[in-house]
Amino acid sequence: MSDTGLHARVKGSGAATPVVLLHGFGGGIDDWYDIQPDLARDRPALAYDLPGHGRSVDHPAAGNAGQMAKAILADMDARGIARAHVAGFSMGGAVACLMALRAGGRVASLTLLAPGGFGPEINGPLLLRYAAPDDTDELRAAMNDMAGPDYEFETKHVASLAALRRIEGQRGRLEAIHSMIAQDGRQGEIPRESLVKLAMPVTVVWGTEDPVLPFSQTAGLPPAFHFIPVPGAGHMLLVEARKTVTAAIRSTIRRASQARSAAAHGQATPHTD
Repeated sequence: MSDTGLHARVKGSGAATPVVLLHGFGGGIDDWYDIQPDLARDRPALAYDLPGHGRSVDHPAAGNAGQMAKAILADMDARGIARAHVAGFSMGGAVACLMALRAGGRVASLTLLAPGGFGPEINGPLLLRYAAPDDTDELRAAMNDMAGPDYEFETKHVASLAALRRIEGQRGRLEAIHSMIAQDGRQGEIPRESLVKLAMPVTVVWGTEDPVLPFSQTAGLPPAFHFIPVPGAGHMLLVEARKTVTAAIRSTIRRASQARSAAAHGQATPHTD
């Protein structure tokens, strides 16, 4: 945990631009457990517990995505990270977008996985079941209902989230955050005209059978965005479509590196992204 009070698991090393990984509502750093090591083979990879989650449960920025975006940028400052590739899932996708809109020069690329804020609809009741289950069986049922049709989570994934739910104060925090992000079946939106202004490479990945944030929210994406639909997948892309997600992050980083190299063509000092 840094001096800012935000907890992150750091893997990998080297001079390449780091990648920052942001989980969704009710998740934690272990959401990236099977993805982070792959990305850390050639660069530092930081998986954060967002404010109000996991070991960051007591962080004062627990609230809306804008507050969380400011907190992540401040923590990057504290760690001496001037610039990073950012991948965000669900609520973490909204946080990633707001980081890029607030400080575009600090975000080398964006990979957005069923991101929040791309349309008004949100399945608030299902998210609340997921955040505040009475027992592990109810948690498992909520997780399965958030995935694609007939998908069933392995016990290891359920056990990992159940452990998070047992953290002191976690349930109350999640209920409070839920009340901010899902009001009467609607969520706050990031205007499409703002998204158009994003200059870095952006990839959006979305399951066609998402029961939390409907696939229809992919309509009208900015033309420069690279869009990857995942047929038959639901909302839980980090597990349901792990290989697709990992490949998408790597591809987006590669596009950013190629664009930066092209812009720097003729300079004596090469850039490493």
